[in-house]
Amino acid sequence: MESDRQEAEAANMDTLIKEGTLVSPQGSFLADLRISGSSIAAIGQDLPAAGANVISAAGCLVFPGFIDPHTHFDLDNGVTRSPDDFASGTKAALLGGTTTILDFANQNRGEDLEAALAEWHRKASDRSACDYGFHMAITDWNPLIAKEIVKMRERGVSSFKLYMAYDNLRVHDGLLYTIMKQIREIGGIIGVHCENGDLVNAMVAEQRAKGNRGPEGHPLSRPAEVEAEAVGRCLHIASLAGTAVNIVHLSTAAGMMEVMHARARGQTVYVETCPQYLLLDDSKYRMPDFEGAKYVMSPPLRKLDDQEVLWQALAADAVNSIGTDHCSFNFLGQKDLGRQDFSKIPNGIPGVEHRPALIYTYGVAAGRISTEQMAALLSENVARIFGMFPQKGTLLAGSDADVVIWDPAVSGTITAREQMQQVDYTPYEGFAVRGMARDVFLRGRHVVQQGRLLETSLGRYVHRGPSGRLG
Repeated sequence: MESDRQEAEAANMDTLIKEGTLVSPQGSFLADLRISGSSIAAIGQDLPAAGANVISAAGCLVFPGFIDPHTHFDLDNGVTRSPDDFASGTKAALLGGTTTILDFANQNRGEDLEAALAEWHRKASDRSACDYGFHMAITDWNPLIAKEIVKMRERGVSSFKLYMAYDNLRVHDGLLYTIMKQIREIGGIIGVHCENGDLVNAMVAEQRAKGNRGPEGHPLSRPAEVEAEAVGRCLHIASLAGTAVNIVHLSTAAGMMEVMHARARGQTVYVETCPQYLLLDDSKYRMPDFEGAKYVMSPPLRKLDDQEVLWQALAADAVNSIGTDHCSFNFLGQKDLGRQDFSKIPNGIPGVEHRPALIYTYGVAAGRISTEQMAALLSENVARIFGMFPQKGTLLAGSDADVVIWDPAVSGTITAREQMQQVDYTPYEGFAVRGMARDVFLRGRHVVQQGRLLETSLGRYVHRGPSGRLG
């Protein structure tokens, strides 16, 4: 009974994080941070410790909780289901320092948006370890669905997804234009998967006819021009619609060039890229024993030259966010469904657990980006673009106490054997990493301590405001 009382008292105490280097896009400085309840109560020098549980962050960086704007948990692709659901996926996210994820509620053809949103709430509610919100992926359109857009906004969904590829998901250009205008009216933003679907279909058939049926055929069927053409077309349509757009998982130098042309015309364009396009290249598809199937995703891995352009764009603040496009499928029993035909390999890789460590190691520690840029790319920019700021993505008094104490002195190696992600491989197997999320707070609750997960199922739905406002 005495121990229960002590635990209850500790849970109700303030938390004082002392002597850490607080990081924001605007700068970094040594300070204390006090958490009271679910919010940040104060930031300053030598804050009083009375009535607080004191945690030393000396020698550590203190980041706002990271936000992953692009996950696909519990996804049924029509053939198989991803093994990471909201329970396992959000646990993995927390261990890496990610306190909020934005997943995609997928509308099926013939289904209304309300039904899709209800299904994703069912998947996530009472199971998520971190906070979560939804983008609405629109695949069907009629006057009734058009009226639902306002309802989505009332329910806290202010970002939407459209596909220019995949026959069962994509919308034609006229609908792209119509939907963009509708979303603009409610203060929302469109995220677009930019690949030319007709070219993909033709080039997949072409590779099959040539006998290229292994994983090496995948990048040949979706070359850089397939992305760049779709990015350019999407942005011209967005210009006609007067709509800001977010280009998701940008992977090529050619696609980045189309973005820069649109910005030069005066358009508002946000860009997301992913760790795989910064750290992995298309040589992976030529690995022996079908190992290349582990890296089949769309868009595919690119050339080293594309990596360099994307890193330069990150350093120049031309890329706004880094998501993961986490969509895990096991190598054995799922990826190998495409042994005779690369187009049948389930698309997607895991990554939600390792994104912060990879970006810190190969971005910050390697001198490619600053800690302040990391805070922008993984936290504040995401919160601003998707209508969560200043509730999320920042260390300010009154904001949610989503806090990561990052220990830069820790080093390790990524392995599938030690990951929380519920999948039988990681594309980053053997990658050396520096730094770790030593302690993580979710709305004031100490959910990760010394790299160990303490609490799960605390995640709540984030009701978001207007999207598309970075500044």
